[in-house]
Amino acid sequence: MSLKTLAFSIVSFALGVALVASTTTVSSESDQAADAAAIRAHIGSIFQAFIDGDEQKIFDTHSEDWRGMLEGYPTPIKGIDEYMKANGIDWPKPANAPKRPPQPPGTTYKMDNFDVHFYNPELAVANFIGEFQNKDGVTLRRLRIMDIYAKRKGSWIQVASHTVADPNWRAEQMSQPRPISPPMRERILAKREAVWKAWFANDRAQLEKLIPEEVIAMGDGEDGWSDRAKIFAQAKSFADNGGKLVRLEFPKTEVQVYGGTVLIYTTYVYETEMNGKRETSSGRATEMFVQRGDELVNVGWHMSR
Repeated sequence: MSLKTLAFSIVSFALGVALVASTTTVSSESDQAADAAAIRAHIGSIFQAFIDGDEQKIFDTHSEDWRGMLEGYPTPIKGIDEYMKANGIDWPKPANAPKRPPQPPGTTYKMDNFDVHFYNPELAVANFIGEFQNKDGVTLRRLRIMDIYAKRKGSWIQVASHTVADPNWRAEQMSQPRPISPPMRERILAKREAVWKAWFANDRAQLEKLIPEEVIAMGDGEDGWSDRAKIFAQAKSFADNGGKLVRLEFPKTEVQVYGGTVLIYTTYVYETEMNGKRETSSGRATEMFVQRGDELVNVGWHMSR
């Protein structure tokens, strides 16, 4: 073989390798684009299943060995059954159990900043911002999501996720008034009345439960502020002197709720009896409660006549 022939053969081989490599790269990129589209469509089907209340679809789109963290659930989730329960779905579904109701008509979803990275042909991580919106385009919930996908039996399925409420959206919601349902209002007013009655009865156990250490109060006709110790001492003094509550009314009350904070604006009338003598007091009050776990605690108030 001549030197010229050898050189030609080497060049031809190199071009062939380059062509194969180029074809493989194009094919790989094409495959990844198709896989990315399949993963995005799969995630979209999960959003739609939650909108439709389709519990079976929710179950089918997640692997049996699913792992992850969900907003509001206290521990890492292990397995599909726990995932379903973490989403408020009683699973396995009891016989004749009612179906999960769908979201209101017109509810939609959207995904922004969607990104998929493939670590190998059968493992991918998707990161994005997901939203549920009502028929008017108002965001009902915005989430930051990292979903992990595995290719099993030729199809992509979600095997893990870390889902949390978007902190910027949450901050926006905290500054907006929450709608107050009748049961919520009833619960708030019941807690407010419980604090007043516990004070007049000097119910120390109830007072310690409902009034936290950091409480700040401005009483009717008092100079300065009262802390927890002074409030408890005043309740004890009233009871030790034979004081009793005869009547307690709140003629007008308005309530605002922001996040876990409750503001109550009220007028009050109460009648007490001490040493056979009755006295009626009335005025206005602003009271502040905050949600702690399952309890509402009274963190402050201002009373005036």
